[in-house]
Amino acid sequence: MNQPTQQNHQLLTAAAVEAAVKIGAMVILLSWCFQILRPFLVLILWGGIIAVALFPVTRGLSERSGLKLSLVSTLVTLVVLVLLLVPTLLFSGALFQETQSLLGEVKAGTLVISPPPESVAQWPLVGEDLYALWQRFSSNLEAALESYGSQIREGLSLLASTLGGVGLGLLQFVVSVIIAGVFMSNAEPARRLFHAVALRLAGPQGEEFTALSVATIRSVTQGVIGVALIQSLLSGVGMGLAGVPGTGLWMLLVLIVAIVQLPPLLVLAPVMIYLFSVQTTTVAVVFLVWGLLVSASDAVLKPMLMGRGVDIPMLVILMGAIGGMLLSGIVGLFVGAVVLALGFKLFIAWMESEGQPRPQASQGQARNRP
Repeated sequence: MNQPTQQNHQLLTAAAVEAAVKIGAMVILLSWCFQILRPFLVLILWGGIIAVALFPVTRGLSERSGLKLSLVSTLVTLVVLVLLLVPTLLFSGALFQETQSLLGEVKAGTLVISPPPESVAQWPLVGEDLYALWQRFSSNLEAALESYGSQIREGLSLLASTLGGVGLGLLQFVVSVIIAGVFMSNAEPARRLFHAVALRLAGPQGEEFTALSVATIRSVTQGVIGVALIQSLLSGVGMGLAGVPGTGLWMLLVLIVAIVQLPPLLVLAPVMIYLFSVQTTTVAVVFLVWGLLVSASDAVLKPMLMGRGVDIPMLVILMGAIGGMLLSGIVGLFVGAVVLALGFKLFIAWMESEGQPRPQASQGQARNRP
């Protein structure tokens, strides 16, 4: 009696040790794979979001033109890259030239700063201090530069760091758009893979969760990020026509503020005050009206672009955008809003489905009924 029991115990111990070794090896392998892919996860995720958002357009163009989906995907990817890179290169070139010219004038001692308008002193909170500082730089630039040298160097260092972060974010955008093009070119295999994973994780509800994921991604991308891009572009057009310096940076600020669900008027209000100080009343009033329309445009654009039945609380978008930006920079600003909104909708759908009877159980009860 004792010998078979001892043999069974040894077999169970050997099986447990073998299972532990296999599980440990699998955990190590998965952890290693995750560490290798971790630098690319945000880029791949953003590429997938872009692909889901642009695929209906790509598929429609392919069906209407009769071209292969892979060719249309490549063309759409190239168009997006051109729209992303050309304005950036133009802005970067202009900024570089202006910076070089400014530094040259400072070194040569030929830089002249015009005196501030009297209306600047009337600005709330900062008007008097700003007027005094501006007056000091306009009257004796060399002495002012010596007095505020350390602050200027710190400001330039912060500006250079910010521009470097923007440049890195742009590079990440380019890589993500290329990844999106690859996903769209292989849409069917990617769909089958995602569908299989969803079924494996969620069982019969995987199909429903897959459809909900696609709808949520497109809704947030169009209704939040799309509206923010439109407001940023409209703001840039108005500021460019009004002659506002640094229009590209103001547009970026409008984009960030709009994504976190705050009114673009928070960014445009200082520009309006500036224009009333340096431009004619007509130009300033026209831009004031234009800025108010741009800030209020989300009330019209969001119902048009955001899909029905996938409303996301503003707090979820706000937390996702801010948390994503803190985690992954500029790209995280976009990815975080979409991912947290997707997680929220899937969680709500899962909670609602848990309270409903299973389809198999309801069918069995139906069969048992007379």
